[in-house]
Amino acid sequence: MRFAPLSLLISLSLLSFSAVSQDTNTVTAIENDITLKQADFDSFTEILNKHLKDESQQQHQLDLLRARSTKLEKEKNQALDAMNALYRRLIEDPSLDISDTKLRYQNAVDSHKTNKEDIAMQLASISAHRKDIEKIRIDRHALLNTLEGLKEQKNTARVERLRNEFNRDGTLEIQNTINCKRTETLAACEQRGQHLGMQKATKRFLDQVFANLTEIRLVEPKRNSAGARVQVLNSHVVNSGFSGHGNYDVNLSVTMRGDANNSRLCHLLNLDNRFCSEYSSSFQSIYSPQQSSNFTGNVRFSDPVTVSTTYPEIEKKSQTYNKPVVNILNEPEIDYTHELTLRSNVHDDEVFIDGVSYGSTRLSVQLPVGIHDIEIRKLGYNTFKKIINLSKAQTLKARLVKNKSHLVSKPIVETQISNISVPGMVVIPAGSFEMGDITGNGLANEQPVTKKILSDSFDMNAKEVSVSQYNSFAVETNYVTEAESGKGCAYYLNGEPVWEPSLNWKNPGYEQEDDFPVVCLTYNDAKAYADWLSSTTNNEFRLPNEVEWEYAARAGTTTDYSWSNDIGSNQANCGWCGSEWSNKSSSPVGSFSANQFGLYDMVGNVWEWTQKTAGQSDVAVRGGAWNFAPSLARASTRLILSTDFRANYIGFRLVKER
Repeated sequence: MRFAPLSLLISLSLLSFSAVSQDTNTVTAIENDITLKQADFDSFTEILNKHLKDESQQQHQLDLLRARSTKLEKEKNQALDAMNALYRRLIEDPSLDISDTKLRYQNAVDSHKTNKEDIAMQLASISAHRKDIEKIRIDRHALLNTLEGLKEQKNTARVERLRNEFNRDGTLEIQNTINCKRTETLAACEQRGQHLGMQKATKRFLDQVFANLTEIRLVEPKRNSAGARVQVLNSHVVNSGFSGHGNYDVNLSVTMRGDANNSRLCHLLNLDNRFCSEYSSSFQSIYSPQQSSNFTGNVRFSDPVTVSTTYPEIEKKSQTYNKPVVNILNEPEIDYTHELTLRSNVHDDEVFIDGVSYGSTRLSVQLPVGIHDIEIRKLGYNTFKKIINLSKAQTLKARLVKNKSHLVSKPIVETQISNISVPGMVVIPAGSFEMGDITGNGLANEQPVTKKILSDSFDMNAKEVSVSQYNSFAVETNYVTEAESGKGCAYYLNGEPVWEPSLNWKNPGYEQEDDFPVVCLTYNDAKAYADWLSSTTNNEFRLPNEVEWEYAARAGTTTDYSWSNDIGSNQANCGWCGSEWSNKSSSPVGSFSANQFGLYDMVGNVWEWTQKTAGQSDVAVRGGAWNFAPSLARASTRLILSTDFRANYIGFRLVKER
């Protein structure tokens, strides 16, 4: 068999071009915003570093003034002693000249007084400078969250652009020539020629779709796993005929639409699957050409497919028919999805397929043909992981093995002491870990990575302190928070923290129930609760220090999150994390799975105060929040705030000394 050269003309619809152009403009606009915000963030960082350097110099000058004050105090006392001694001698010798001694004392007093005034002025300068630093930090944190949010939007726009680029419509005109076999009829030769022409058209159309992808360099190496497909919308024979040498020539005009397996789009762009979780396949019946240049495989068409089907005579030019090719050829259809059945030896597990949660076993799900990552997780068990190549219906039986490591601990049931509800605690075992930005995805203040050793175990709240628990403290002690007595509480508006006098822990600006995490509290508000709980229960409760917090959040892992380096979808309450509360409000404590230590919401929900380091005026909050980007909810992320800051996205949990 021989083929004549193909003459091709592809005309993509204006609608497709317009949509793709709009997608590209959207991505470009977001990229421009990211560039501008990154420049602003770098500028804020530079200004902050300068202010911190100035503060350090001012503090050094204050230390010098205080050291000088000690010397001047000593000089003043010595001058006073000398003058007193001369006064006693003056009683016996009135002619004694004491002017020099008196002048010495006067100078000592004046110098000491001037130094005290300098100290007061320096403290006032440092205080004003500190307020500037606090504002710069808060604005910088807000800008950082805006920047990370733009990156989330950009990735979403990239996926949508790629999806639309695959979904282009186009019309292709193709000329194909074949040599009729001696054993086949003219009608059979005509059918085969048109069929092969359709195969050529769909393959060439798909080649053109790939060639016009904006991110072709990223996608092309993964072309075979893209799940790219073509739907034939309409086709007709422009002209056709037989030659005297037994050749059949046909000129086909085919209108087609491309498509790709939407669950693979993130794989093609090297993105977390959460960006693709909202998409489902556009077509149920589509034609999926092989990647080979010689096309002989079975095909499957979806209605409407129209080609010339009348024989042995050849129809006139540009005549259209409405009978599907698949019925003519009577060839078997190709299936593009198969059923995967999953079983395990435990109950209440969670199944993740390509990073997306599908619920618990026993589970049966239709999946596209190809490679899939399977994970089955349950607290207290080692995660079952397997990569499968789904080419037919398959049943996978997973056996989860109990994690015998000392890392797994069981929550202590919430108890009542003196009518006070004591939050449930879990035992955090002694151990060591690498603290800081292990994966290289973090901020400058997460470096350097250092090894930390915790020689003793401790107890930690399994969940963040709730509204009802804090209410017990406030009612019994008549405690008034700083938000209630001051200028209120901050909330995010258009990417910036705004102070609202009416907001406080009882009214954080969104609807909350008793089991929501308490927010709008300063560091001192949280510490006051810990001190009260300690005195009430005769146990020592306090905020965790940063080492304890990160050790507990990692729970023996070295990834950004306790389950992986990708946040996934609906596994935590943070901005753009796929939960029903994301970018809306906090969620009830314990709404998501616990980590390997049995701790809930160490990722997202609300930032958590940690213990202030001796000698430092600022303190770190950890863990991310419902309105902060996933990249800011990693185990090592740190935000530094002043102790009097409060917002409706900051709460806390406690540790108890054992």
